[in-house]
Amino acid sequence: MGKRASTRLYYLDWLRVLAILIVLVYHSTRFFNMEDWFIKNPTWYPWVEAWNLFATAWLLPLLFVISGASLFYAVGKGEGGIKGAGKFIKDKALRLLVPWLVFILTHQSLQFYLERLSQGQFSGSYFQYLPQYYTSNLDLFGAHLWYLWMLFLFSVLLYPLLRWLRGRGRDVLSKLDDLLALPGAVYVLALPTLVLVVLLDYNSPVMTHNAGWAFIVYLWLTLAGFLVVSDDRLQASIERLRWLSLPMGLALVGLSVFLGLGELPAFGTWRYALAWGVRALGSWCCILAILGFGRKHLNFGTPFLSYANEAVLPFYILHQTVLLCVGYFVVQWAIPDLLKWVIILVASFAIIMVLYEFLVRRFNVMRFLFGMKLRPKAPVALPQETAPGSPLDTLPSP
Repeated sequence: MGKRASTRLYYLDWLRVLAILIVLVYHSTRFFNMEDWFIKNPTWYPWVEAWNLFATAWLLPLLFVISGASLFYAVGKGEGGIKGAGKFIKDKALRLLVPWLVFILTHQSLQFYLERLSQGQFSGSYFQYLPQYYTSNLDLFGAHLWYLWMLFLFSVLLYPLLRWLRGRGRDVLSKLDDLLALPGAVYVLALPTLVLVVLLDYNSPVMTHNAGWAFIVYLWLTLAGFLVVSDDRLQASIERLRWLSLPMGLALVGLSVFLGLGELPAFGTWRYALAWGVRALGSWCCILAILGFGRKHLNFGTPFLSYANEAVLPFYILHQTVLLCVGYFVVQWAIPDLLKWVIILVASFAIIMVLYEFLVRRFNVMRFLFGMKLRPKAPVALPQETAPGSPLDTLPSP
């Protein structure tokens, strides 16, 4: 069995931060693509639609892979591991379900209010809309925060298997790692996704979906992320294959975008199987390329990374509400659409960071509501008794 990483995989932290920034960029372009959304610009652009199809091919899948990688350490006995199913579930509930519930009860209403204003379905102030929201428009799906409750569900469902693989089933995991570490074998992990999307109708209940992929595919990708970091040899293989994975991923996803523009082919046809087959393989190749280049060039820690990594969850929670607040006004301005997008993106990023820094990060109550770890209280220095004539011991700084 290969050696497993004993130190923090900083490249996964970097990729998590970069992925959330790309989520911000992706959502900032949804004002201008063809697909319906909360608020739309009067004009949409085919190239923006192509970008959206390209991004959805790998962006959320990458986040679930990274989340699955984090579970490898969360269920282990080493540093950062959580002992016991009860503590594991409690930790995930506090980090994922609390901010999801807070969002539903608070600023999700602002997103729906702006949507109804822009579509002419409501006229009046935000506070006049609130009673309607809580009585008939309350949505437990959680808009963009569906990712949080879905990740919680996956974590709970997978916990018995993952805990077994890290305990009594470690010989099974070792043999699986031996196979996946063989040259090129890591591409086989695309097979479950490929089979699911080709053999099952995308619009069937089994394939209930969001952000371009079925939830059952995200479940597999979470498990795949766990497997990817279970052995250093496997990660090294992904790094070596990065220059093969990148062109394969770009070519296949590009082809899937071309096939996906316009009406989706009917289920059961060769065009349907081809479109989804190349998308599934291309998505996995893109993920492998990102992981490979990340491990090669981003496996280091900095104070900025520590700050950014802690900000990821609050940033994700706030980003869509802020985007919609800014975009609601900007799309109505008589200025070039490219300038609208730049203003929406830059202004939203600045507002999110100000809210995070001065409203969330510094207060333990807000940190709890946004799924963050609480700041430890500064220790209180107690007076010390010393023997006559002896020097006073230096107290540790708080």
